[in-house]
Amino acid sequence: MLGADTRGEDAVNTSCDTLVALGSDTRSGRTLFAKNSDRLPEECQHLRVYPSRDWDQGATLRCQYLSLPQVRRTYRVLGSQPFWLWGFEHGVNERRVVIGNEALHTREELEATGLLGMDLVRLGLERGGTAAEAKRVITGLLERHGQAGNASHREARRYNNSFIIADPVEAWVLETSGRHWVARRVRERAAISNCATIEDDWDEASAGIEAYARARGWWSESAGRRLNFRQAFENPAPRYRAEARLEASCRFLAESAAPTAASMMRHLRDHHEGGTIPVRGRKDGDPLGWSVCMHPEPGVSAAAGLVSTG
Repeated sequence: MLGADTRGEDAVNTSCDTLVALGSDTRSGRTLFAKNSDRLPEECQHLRVYPSRDWDQGATLRCQYLSLPQVRRTYRVLGSQPFWLWGFEHGVNERRVVIGNEALHTREELEATGLLGMDLVRLGLERGGTAAEAKRVITGLLERHGQAGNASHREARRYNNSFIIADPVEAWVLETSGRHWVARRVRERAAISNCATIEDDWDEASAGIEAYARARGWWSESAGRRLNFRQAFENPAPRYRAEARLEASCRFLAESAAPTAASMMRHLRDHHEGGTIPVRGRKDGDPLGWSVCMHPEPGVSAAAGLVSTG
């Protein structure tokens, strides 16, 4: 799915929306994953296939800004790859693991050098044979190497990341800040956008995250018995109208009796014609009315979309 986009490139250059519905909750009985990735028009995204491969012991891998030790075997992957990046915006591997990421801004001061969210998507796919395994790959690399580096071709843009990681039987929402993270298992359906969605309902978290937040004055025992990730870590300013887009996706999932691949595609394509967006759209001239498919006006951004059936 490709198209032209928006009003104000600062707001759309890193705007994305991702959804998942487990097979137990879909018409086909297959897990459905969907993501829109919005970037500037000149940041075309190629669909790339990289074959599975056995690597020599001691081999190294060059990501966007870091070199890492390579694993002995990587899976065959298909991904949407911005032309200048090593990593993927979203993709799927031969074991039917699918991953997409979102820009997420937190209070964390990013390090000078680290991994991009797009690096982590590709690494999770190349090294993860299940959703849980891909989650462990991403969190392990994140804890070891951190997140850093410019994620925009034209201008300086740095951010943390959130992810949906799914396979035919399970899915996870993973939200990160620097080297710390929380993860929530998806029970039936879930959506993320450019804002934190995990509060105190996480199932797993990085070691020491509560002490880390308390030490920085982001969280206190009086604020609640359990760390609320969104309250403690999120920087609420640069969200790219994410609340409206997240609300649209959550409403779509809530009102769909049994999602299908076609209905997921319809939602990703929505330009306010069909009513999945619960705010006024561009036809009313409302600047808050950006749709899930970020196309209020032509010429500024482009969307690459993926719908995968597990």
